[in-house]
Amino acid sequence: MVTVNLGMLHYVLDHIYGAFMHRTKMSTPFFSRGWGGTKLEMLERMINQLFPEVAGQNWPPKLIEPVWRTVWETKNASLREGVFRTPCEEQLLGALPPESHTARVAFLMPKSVSPNRMACVIHLAGTGDHTFERRLRLGGPLMKENIATMVLESPFYGQRRPVLQRGAKLLCVSDLLLLGRATIEEARSLLHWLDYAEGFGKMGICGLSMGGVHAAMVGSLHPTPVATLPFLSPHSAVVAFCEGILKHGTAWEALREDLAAQKVAMTLEDVRERMRNVLSLTDVTRFPVPKSPNAVIFVAATDDGYIPKHSVLELQKAWPGSEVRWVTGGHVSSFILHNDEFRRAIKDGLDRLPWKESQL
Repeated sequence: MVTVNLGMLHYVLDHIYGAFMHRTKMSTPFFSRGWGGTKLEMLERMINQLFPEVAGQNWPPKLIEPVWRTVWETKNASLREGVFRTPCEEQLLGALPPESHTARVAFLMPKSVSPNRMACVIHLAGTGDHTFERRLRLGGPLMKENIATMVLESPFYGQRRPVLQRGAKLLCVSDLLLLGRATIEEARSLLHWLDYAEGFGKMGICGLSMGGVHAAMVGSLHPTPVATLPFLSPHSAVVAFCEGILKHGTAWEALREDLAAQKVAMTLEDVRERMRNVLSLTDVTRFPVPKSPNAVIFVAATDDGYIPKHSVLELQKAWPGSEVRWVTGGHVSSFILHNDEFRRAIKDGLDRLPWKESQL
């Protein structure tokens, strides 16, 4: 009788998928146009400004005014899609591609109770998630728990993707930081809108993979308690691009040549070290502990080829009181098979928050 190590099978599946997506001649690598020049220098400065020296310094964000159209409506629920101008400051707006200036959201909402007796969770995009559908499917069954779902289309993705970009393969390293910074600003403004304009009684933020990193950052910076739910997420983009499978899909030679054109001679190992330094800006353990750490639930996979276990545990250690839940599988198989576990974490995280007092 042959025994199969299922964990190894899941891990190998991640590598097979990764080889197909990132190592074939058909696929464009990440960062084929280099570092991003002066944009990268500007973003390195701006990301350090995310941390308020004084409580409340970066709050409230700009209040957005989405323009809505109804996709469908029944007596029990409605799905609307909205657009709004990204609330990013002018310097950031100038660095974003024009296609990304208008943000898009889908808003799935039950009608059973008023918003002040309802929760809403914002779902942020993982790498390569260009549409609303998968995240709407994740959130849909939660409507029976009186949990609404808001799905944000990321800058550089879907209808916001620059013309020259192929799929999710960002052209420059600066694009990754731009995507993250703009997503954080937009998600913070959406949370403010859900609270201030719509009056939801509880709020949360979640995301898979890259979306989970952004969700952790947004939850950390929010001035009041929100459920923060990173799924299959590392503590930093360093892990994804320098340790996990995505390192095989990165244009290391193009990055080295870009530096050589600036009269900086580097070995490939030096280039990888520079990448580590730049992406350390995305290290969530540098961010403040969220206001309600017991409403932070990480869901991680036991045999993830993209995200090593140590990365998840570093975040839990940095945020005492948070919880890690493990699902059996790899990155790809868990993404497909464990939606019920993600939904349970969303519900449990929200259950650990108090209801906001009605603003009379």
